[in-house]
Amino acid sequence: MNPDDFLADLAVERSVAILRTGDRDVAAEAMEAAVRGGFRILEFTLGIPGAFDLVRRFSQRPGLVVGVGTVLTVAEVAEAAGAGARFVVSPVVDPAVVRSAVERGLAAMPGTQTPTEMLTAYRAGAPLQKLFPAPGTGPAYVSACLAPLPFLRLVPTNGADRDNCAAYLRAGAFAVGFTSPLFDAKELATGRFDRVEARARELRAAVAAA
Repeated sequence: MNPDDFLADLAVERSVAILRTGDRDVAAEAMEAAVRGGFRILEFTLGIPGAFDLVRRFSQRPGLVVGVGTVLTVAEVAEAAGAGARFVVSPVVDPAVVRSAVERGLAAMPGTQTPTEMLTAYRAGAPLQKLFPAPGTGPAYVSACLAPLPFLRLVPTNGADRDNCAAYLRAGAFAVGFTSPLFDAKELATGRFDRVEARARELRAAVAAA
C-alpha cells in the first residue's frame, strides 16, 4: 500500500462519505446507497458493529477506496491494515497512531483544529489533517490557516455540507468529508436509502461545482 496513491485518488474525488451508525446491516445498505450516488472514497467509523468486516468487503471492490474512522490505538491501525483499509482517521492527534499508520503504508488523517495541532500532525507524518470540528468561520478559517502553512492538506468534516463544501474547496481545503449531511440518522432508521443516494448525488455535484 502506498499513501501517495490514496492522496492521488482523494485529489480527484475531493470528498469522503463518512458513516456512523449502530447497526451493521444499516451501515452496509447506507454505504451502498452512497456508492450508487457517486462516492468512491468511503470511511467506516469504529462505532459500527463489525466495521472491519465492512471495510474488508467494500475494499475488495474495484474503484472503491476504503478507510477506518475513530481510530485511537496502534492495535486498531493494525486491524485496519489487515482489513484492506487505505487510510485511518482519528478525532485527535496521537503521534503513535500516526507513526503506526506510516509504518503500515496507510495515510493518516488525525483530527486537528488549531494551526499548532495541524503542524504537529504534519510533522508526525500525517499527510492529511482533518479539520474537526469545522469552526463557525468555515472556509475563511481554512484560508487563514493555509496562508502561513500552505503545505498542509486540510480536510473539513463535521460542519461540511452541500451549501458550503464548494467554498471550503475554493478556500484551499484538499477535500471535504460528509457525515450527517449525507447519512441522516432518521432516514437510516426508517430504511430510506433512496434519500441517501439522492443526497449523495447532490453532494457530489456540489463538490464538482468547485
